[in-house]
Parts: sequence; structure tokens; C-alpha cells
Amino acid sequence: MKRLGLFGGAFNPVHLGHLLVAQAAVEELGLDTLFFIPAFRSPFKQDNPPAPAELRLRWLRLALAGQTRFQTDDQEILRSGVSYTIETVRDYAKRFPGAKLFYLIGADNVAQLTAWREADELAKLIEFAALPRPGQNPPQFPKPFQGRTLKGFPLEISSSEIRARVKARLPIESLVPPFVAASICEAGIYR
Repeated sequence: MKRLGLFGGAFNPVHLGHLLVAQAAVEELGLDTLFFIPAFRSPFKQDNPPAPAELRLRWLRLALAGQTRFQTDDQEILRSGVSYTIETVRDYAKRFPGAKLFYLIGADNVAQLTAWREADELAKLIEFAALPRPGQNPPQFPKPFQGRTLKGFPLEISSSEIRARVKARLPIESLVPPFVAASICEAGIYR
């Protein structure tokens, strides 16, 4: 049985913390493939639009170049509008019948799972895997959701911190892959 991971998010921008979460998921869940799925627009971040979708997708592709177990999936960007996880999970369940599906989520988002669109169906289709930030307690998954807590590689990096550093003209090269840092600088984004 194939074991597939789905890693959705804004990736605004993708950073080394995302890549470490992905590596932990592949190792701890025994995933065959992990798909990075950038959202066009999050239903929970409507007031704070991310960088243009084509830039975030480019950064993901740069960050994942040469990785054999990681792939990008642009379906939420192609759908445009608000990105709902249930639509993406349905697509994977249809394309990979019989596969065991896992969805990576930040531990700080676990408590809101019941507020996600069509939460009951989502809970039936996929198992969640959460990684707490350093110092956070393991999350308690609300019923009817099933989930696992990953050990991962504790590292405190956030996309908002990276955006703030770019705006303040501080270096980000140690926080994002080198080609991503160069592309962010070249695009003049977040200033």
C-alpha cells in the first residue's frame, strides 16, 4: 500500500523549517512521496494575502530540486480562489485509491480542525500528522480526527519572521534554501 503525505500551506516563503518537517514526515510515517501543495488563498488568512502564487510555486520548486521523495502539486493554485483541504484530499483519494493518506499540519492548527470545511468527511479520508513547535505540548486531536504527533527536528523558523527580515533588509540565507533567498531578493518581494 502506498503511503502518501500531503503538505499544504501558503509557503510564503518556503523555509528550512518546512523542509525539516517534510523530512521528519517521510522518515517517521514511512512515506513513499510527500506532496507540497501551495494554497492559492487560505480560508483562515483572508486579510493577509500571500506573495503571488507563481512566485511561491517557483520557490517550492527551487527548494525541492533534486529531492526524490518530495513533489510539488499546483492544483490549489490552478483552482484559484480560496483553497479548501477537502477538495484536495478528495482528489488524492480518487487518484490514489487504496493509498494511506496523511496530511501534515502545524500543531497550533490542530484545535481548529473541526472548523475546516466538511470536517467530518475530511476526518474519514485522511489521517493528520502534526509537529509541535519547540516548547509546545503534543496536540490533542479533536474527535472525529485521527492524528499522530511527529518528533521531527525542533527548529523555530516562521515565514512571517522571514518576511519581516526581508522588510528590515536583514539576511535570510541561513533560513531558506540559497536559490529561494536569491529569488526572493530578485523579485523584490516583502519589502
